[in-house]
Amino acid sequence: MHVECGKGSLVRLIAGIFVLVSVILGFSFSNYFFYFTGLVGFMLIISALTGFCPMEIILKALGVEQRDVCKR
Repeated sequence: MHVECGKGSLVRLIAGIFVLVSVILGFSFSNYFFYFTGLVGFMLIISALTGFCPMEIILKALGVEQRDVCKR
């Protein structure tokens, strides 16, 4: 499995899907789903500041390859 420009683009895609789904669920079912949206945002900030990203660890365990240089 390959991801264009490494794991970073896949992490942003997954984070965007999580946020979109949790907002839809928050408006449709329960306001408690907005806590998940907040958690995703918090983890994105932590990742940007420290470089620690649990989703990258999960993707690495699943065998997603990281590319250092983007090929266009």
